Order: sequence, then structure tokens, then C-alpha cells
Amino acid sequence: MKRRYIATLVVAGALLAPGRAFAHVSLHPNTIPAGAFATIDVRVPGEQQGAYVKKVAMLVPPGFTGVDFANVPGWSTKLIETKLSTPVTEGGETIDTQVSQIVWTWTGPSGKVEDGQFIEFPLSVAIPASASGKALEFKTVQTYSNGQVVHWIEPSLEAEHPAPRINVTAKGGLVEEVAGDEAGPAAGQSAPAASVSKSSPSSQSSGSSGSSGEGLAIAALLVGVLALATAGLALIRLRRPRVPQ
Repeated sequence: MKRRYIATLVVAGALLAPGRAFAHVSLHPNTIPAGAFATIDVRVPGEQQGAYVKKVAMLVPPGFTGVDFANVPGWSTKLIETKLSTPVTEGGETIDTQVSQIVWTWTGPSGKVEDGQFIEFPLSVAIPASASGKALEFKTVQTYSNGQVVHWIEPSLEAEHPAPRINVTAKGGLVEEVAGDEAGPAAGQSAPAASVSKSSPSSQSSGSSGSSGEGLAIAALLVGVLALATAGLALIRLRRPRVPQ
């Protein structure tokens, strides 16, 4: 009986693990050329049993002087600005502030993000021209209704809670979603020349991440099926009657 119980736990773990492996705060699309105007979706998952996402606070890298946000039902949005050390001129207008932080707070009743769900917060931004060839981190703190706080701030893509990021490529390129590398390169590394799943003109992009998401889901399903088959064989062997010696 003990062995059967262990085998059953293996099966359950194999089915649950793949779905959790890819759940993290991420940005879509993840590859954008310098100087481009684009829409970025901030994708936030819910991963706490019996709790819902209450607040999301994201630090914005330097150089974003203008950020527009979508009206997401059930959520309030606050932009926090800081003074530029040196004002810049854009379109004949002198700008002396930049957006340093964005805070989304759940106000209800709609838009509630519980365990196993996710929500997207669209942002319209102009990518800084000075960021060409860089990976920009958008460090994020996620707060749940039960008081649990998750810090998505780690620089390594292999970390448990990597910071959301985008690759900034050379000016004049395409807005792209790079398959298989959802979060982009590690901070400080140069953005690679993209091997692309989907692309769109650099002036605008909205939700081009479907192909990447489907590929991750299929891969997770295959891993789960293989693990289930392995655990099933183990269970069958345990049920075989022992032959008397």
C-alpha cells in the first residue's frame, strides 16, 4: 500500500509540475527595437491557493519619459514619476520627468486573479533610443490577499523569480516575440539577433505571444504524459503478484 501511495504521488506531481514551471510575471512581446512605439502586455499569474492578486508594483528602467496605460476593469493604475537630471526635447517639447514606477491595485469586483489564472496590463511606451542592444529589467513585486509577497527581481533567467525583461534591438527593426526565451537574455547581456516566432511593424504590437505560449503548453503536456506513463508502469509492476520462491 505504501508503494502504491508513493506511485500515486508521482503521477499527481508529474501532472501539476509542468503547468507551474512557466508561470511568472513576464512581458509580451519580449523583443523591441530602440526608438519604437509599442504596446507591451504585463502578464501576471495568480499562484497562491485560497488567495488572489491584490497589488502589482513594477519598477521602470530609466529613459521612459512617456507611458500610457489601458483601463483594466477592477484595477486602478498609478504612475510614479521622477525628475530627469538632464531634461530632454521630444517633438519640440522639453521633458524633465520620467516614469520610474507603475502600481496596479485591485479594486474589484471584476478582474480578480486567483490561483491558476492570469491577467494582462497593457502599456503603450516609446523604447529609449539609448537602450539599443540591452536587456531591460522591469523588477516587479506582487502582493497577494493573504499577505504573501513575491519579488520578481532576480537577474538570472534560471532563477525561481526572474525579473521581467525585454530585449532592445537596433533601431528600425521589428517588434518580435522570441520563442523559447520568454523573459529575454540575462541583464547586462546584449540582446541577440532574433530567431522569431512572430513579428509585427515596430510602430505597434498587441498580444503577439500566442505561438510562444502554445509551444510552452505543448512541451509541458508532453513532459506530463511521459511522466504519467512512467509512473503508470511502476504502479503496474507493484500490483503484480509475487511468485513464491
